[in-house]
Amino acid sequence: MSNSTETSLLAYRQQSYGDDPTKVRDTNKYTDEYVRGFVEKWDDLIDWDQRSETEGSFFIEELRKRGVKRVLDVATGTGFHSVRLIEAGFEVVSADGSPYMLAKAFENGRRRGHVLRTIQADWRWLNRDVAGRFDAVICLGNSFTHLFNERDRRKALAEFYSALKHNGVLILDQRNYDSILDHGFDSKHKFYYCGEQISALPEHVDDGLARFCYSFPDGSKYHLNMFPLRKRYVCDLMQQVGFQRVDTFGDFQETYHEPDPDFFIHVAEKCYDSLVPKELQAHPDAGHVDVAEKNSESTTGDDITKDAS
Repeated sequence: MSNSTETSLLAYRQQSYGDDPTKVRDTNKYTDEYVRGFVEKWDDLIDWDQRSETEGSFFIEELRKRGVKRVLDVATGTGFHSVRLIEAGFEVVSADGSPYMLAKAFENGRRRGHVLRTIQADWRWLNRDVAGRFDAVICLGNSFTHLFNERDRRKALAEFYSALKHNGVLILDQRNYDSILDHGFDSKHKFYYCGEQISALPEHVDDGLARFCYSFPDGSKYHLNMFPLRKRYVCDLMQQVGFQRVDTFGDFQETYHEPDPDFFIHVAEKCYDSLVPKELQAHPDAGHVDVAEKNSESTTGDDITKDAS
């Protein structure tokens, strides 16, 4: 790495959204949003201990009951889930698009006695940068919402699908943007952003942008511009790229009232037969509602998506 590159990575700089931040709707913007100062405060926002308590063993159990051994964490962030899964006995490769996040994740892992296998990668070209196939891909922390046009979302999901073994599983989460768009924002942040005296609130929401402000006790503020993905739209995209079965949980619960959860967690099976009882395999409709059928009345990508270009 050249001295100029090292200096750039170590530099503290401000986020920049131009004269009208609500006009910034570009997938490629995410790497600029995670400036060093924001990343250094990210763990205060999450609160690892509180997050572990509220999340419980949900992801560990979902992976174990599928016999998963090798996991690709494509939204590593500061390493919370990578470290938890390593400590639970999984083999983990940790990828992220932000060099600051990967550096912080590596540091966090080392403090806990682990050496993370980190790779900087853009999801749209994931298999170019990450070798091998995995039993599971996880994309957590509302990260998929950084993709602002449908072309990028389809490409990323196809890359996730390709990175999986024939019977692999994708676990992807997102905010409950349906509730935010239809009823306004009233999240209690009980499960995901658990840090005390820290707020994560929307400053602007429309069908193509959710701009959140993150405020910290020292008075510093940072922003993220994200696309407000509707739940059925995401499920439909997963099915269209090849995932055969998608189960959605609300705040880690299988049964929920649609407006209530802060987050949805999608568990997408690459191989349909993997969890379906043999007596139901001849009549799959008896075991679950098909994703395409569930989304038949949902908004299409063309209806809710506007390319950033």
